[in-house]
Amino acid sequence: MMRVTAPELEIAVLVLGMVILMVEAFAAKINKRALAFAAIAGLAIVLIASFFVAPLPSPNQATGFWSFYTADRLSIFFKQFALLTTILVLIMMIDYAPVVRRSFPGAQDGVGEFFAIPIFTCAGLMYLVSAIDFVFIFVSLELVTISFYVLVSFTRRNPITLEAGTKYLVLSTVSTAFLVYGIAWIFGVTGQTSLYRITQALANSDVDRGVTLLGMVFVLVALGFNIAAVPFQIWVPDVYQGAPTPVTAYLSVGSKAAGFVVLLRVLLPFLTLPQTQRLIVLIALLTLIYGNLAALPQANLKRLLAYSSIAHAGYLLIGVVCFDVRAVTFYLVAYLLMTLLSFAVLIIVAQQTGEEISDFDGLAKRSPFLAFAMLVAMVSLAGVPFTAGFLGKFYIFYAAVLQRQIMLVVVGVLTVGCGFYYYLKVVRAMYWQSTTNLTKIPVNGLSRLAISALVIATIWLGVYPQPIFDALKR
Repeated sequence: MMRVTAPELEIAVLVLGMVILMVEAFAAKINKRALAFAAIAGLAIVLIASFFVAPLPSPNQATGFWSFYTADRLSIFFKQFALLTTILVLIMMIDYAPVVRRSFPGAQDGVGEFFAIPIFTCAGLMYLVSAIDFVFIFVSLELVTISFYVLVSFTRRNPITLEAGTKYLVLSTVSTAFLVYGIAWIFGVTGQTSLYRITQALANSDVDRGVTLLGMVFVLVALGFNIAAVPFQIWVPDVYQGAPTPVTAYLSVGSKAAGFVVLLRVLLPFLTLPQTQRLIVLIALLTLIYGNLAALPQANLKRLLAYSSIAHAGYLLIGVVCFDVRAVTFYLVAYLLMTLLSFAVLIIVAQQTGEEISDFDGLAKRSPFLAFAMLVAMVSLAGVPFTAGFLGKFYIFYAAVLQRQIMLVVVGVLTVGCGFYYYLKVVRAMYWQSTTNLTKIPVNGLSRLAISALVIATIWLGVYPQPIFDALKR
């Protein structure tokens, strides 16, 4: 079997994105849905190729290009994660295409670009999880965020979408400034941008720990924006609600996953500083409490999922505090399955009724398939046993118990109770609320297949999680 190198995966994705854009630009009469199918097929081929990646030198032996790029097992796993997420988001975009068409006047049709831009976002996410140098982290993060600038405000004739795009642009620019400023402080003290060499530099007692900690805090502010941690979460509800729904799903899953991988890599050199863990514990507590309490009164499902995303960032931060990579990785996989499942159902239902929780009243009668899929998503997000969400929380709390982080465990368990209340509001609407609208909701074959796969995977990993841990070992 022919082996490929890890950078060839990103190159293939970038070439695919450019080809899709060129075809869209010069083949005016082509069915734009065909571009989405071509993108899905291309990314699927890259995903298959990712299982045959040849190893690269370890960071302490690498020179030149490889000194800021790694292809360890964690990075390969999350490249596959980014590819799978993008494929599922493109399937959602096919369902969402009529909404995009209605937002463009006259003969204009932005559907082709809508299918192409996520490919470049995927390439940025793949670079980001392999970045082990602050310069490369910055460049990769900019590729991701610039792509999201366009995607979030894509249906710009909608005032809510335009507001979401503006907020995301302004606040993301501020977070980028914090990142650059933090990198400058760290470089000024250590003379290095490589995470491996910074670790070596911090082992020297002559290094000014206070200034280094200040630089780390600035970097943490920037990464806190990407993972939606308190107090850097202010953009989340409005951007999630205003952005096109597939883009919201992509932001919620892809950006968060890459952000946590980078956070784990960036924090590693600074774990020798005792203030680092205390700071992450504080952020985790605030994120858990704010995200869950703010989700309680929500009546709009996208806003509920936005605050829910903040709450899940809190649970993930517990894993970061304990520096349990396996627990964080499994939780991110579970979060991928249950979040994309909920957004896939939301996209289909919202085009028939709306995005309010009340619009799901009686969904079990209108579409038993979609109602069951949303039921699985909601109970998994809440943490009901025999779902991936339950095991994700179990591994996170188990890691916290082993590390004697009792405060985090207590607050985490209490806030899970809040989650049961606001997630089961959706279940109540679907199965117990009556409705006069009994119009059937059609689901195309590809979406039905994707939703079914997500349902099966959510339940399967809730019973048998071993495949994820085996994938991290290979």
